[in-house]
Amino acid sequence: MVVQYQGKQNGIPTTFTLRIIGNNLSKSSSNYQIDLLVGDKQLPTFTTFIHQSLSNCLKEIYLFRKHNGIQFDADSEKVAPKLVPYDLVLYNAHKQGLFAV
Repeated sequence: MVVQYQGKQNGIPTTFTLRIIGNNLSKSSSNYQIDLLVGDKQLPTFTTFIHQSLSNCLKEIYLFRKHNGIQFDADSEKVAPKLVPYDLVLYNAHKQGLFAV
C-alpha cells in the first residue's frame, strides 16, 4: 500500500510517501514494514523496519515526523490503487495518529 501526502519539512514544501508492506504470516498473525520517503529519498526511522501492527508503524512515523519538523497535509492524501483492502481499513482506522500535534 502506498500513500502520498504533500507537506513541509522544516518549512520547505515537499512530497512524502508512505510505503506500507503487510506480511500475513498466518490467519492470526501479521507483521508490517513501513518506509517513509521524502521525494524519492528513503529516510531512516527510529527503531525497526518490522512491526507487529500497522498502528505501531504509524506511531513510529508520527514520532519521526515530530522529531524532524515534518508536517503532512491531511487533505492532500493520495492512496495508490494497488492495495490490500484490509490494510486500507486498518490504515484509515489509525491514520489520525499521523496528524496528532
